[in-house]
Amino acid sequence: MSDRAVLHVRGRVLAGPEDVRDELWVVGGRVSYDRPAGARDVTTVEGWALPGLVDAHCHVGLGAHGPVDADVAEKQALTDREAGTLLIRDAGSPSDTRWVDDREDLPKIIRAGRHIARTRRYIRGYAHEVEPADLVAYVAREARRGDGWVKLVGDWIDRDLGDLAACWPREAAEAAIAEAHRLGARVTAHCFAEDSLRDLVEAGIDCVEHATGLTEDLVPLFAERGVAIVPTLVNIATFPDLAAGGEQKYPAWSAHMRRLHARRYDTVRAAYDAGVPVFVGTDAGGSLPHGLVAAEVGELVTAGLPPLHALAAATWSARAWLGRPGLDEGAPADLVVYDTDPREDVRVLAAPRRIVLNGTVVG
Repeated sequence: MSDRAVLHVRGRVLAGPEDVRDELWVVGGRVSYDRPAGARDVTTVEGWALPGLVDAHCHVGLGAHGPVDADVAEKQALTDREAGTLLIRDAGSPSDTRWVDDREDLPKIIRAGRHIARTRRYIRGYAHEVEPADLVAYVAREARRGDGWVKLVGDWIDRDLGDLAACWPREAAEAAIAEAHRLGARVTAHCFAEDSLRDLVEAGIDCVEHATGLTEDLVPLFAERGVAIVPTLVNIATFPDLAAGGEQKYPAWSAHMRRLHARRYDTVRAAYDAGVPVFVGTDAGGSLPHGLVAAEVGELVTAGLPPLHALAAATWSARAWLGRPGLDEGAPADLVVYDTDPREDVRVLAAPRRIVLNGTVVG
């Protein structure tokens, strides 16, 4: 047995939505459901335990104007940790955050490399900006650099049109997604509007971020292909302010953003009802603060997801989708403990009692 102190978690351990255990033990930083023989120096934590929360759309190392220094990235990661987020899918960052992997006190990160956008069609300083002829090469580059994901910018404002428009021709998207899959990576894309979605899904994309442009005719296609969405509703809440800021120069874009915002909850609920996988992501980094995971779970409930399913979208289901364990025997002990049952009221997620990362109580 490791000489690391033993942690005893008792009360209710939510190993799955209906898999409730009375206790677990942490030995050598890993989960065990068997009491260790001769355990000494035992610390006990009581409450309702969940696997560490997942933020499936987060940007560690990204600021309002692009990459940030390591000390700022560290603060971002710590803020997420204090909110109970212990697994992050970093959906695009220009910063090299590999150093985080050596820190047992920081959340685990699954990286999608740097955003890949069309030239002058995204936020300055965030992305590789390329033309369609170079898309496959850049996708291959980021597939090799990431942790099994690549992030495209699927649409953005076209200033000549004055409105949102797709960034990539169908043929370029197909070739790029095929190359990512050949290299063992999944592909996701930032998409606000409607007109890029069919081409991307039929080209084989694995996930769509935001997905505010989902329409009644597109929802069955997403469901049939098993394409997940990460709605980032705490980010979509900013659309009215964005629209107001651009109304004089781009009135069509502003009106479009307001329409997308107005139907955001109906869009998410329709996707969920059709069987489209829905996961929690906050879009923290850039303009949004970190640590918003509880707020996003609450937004999914407001959109009409049953509380248990909204909770699963940040815990058991999200970890399975990303290929990471939950509170499984022998898994790294990454868990959050609450005072009451989060299945009954997801608002408790905003007030963790204890946070355990790699078997150590860190908050």
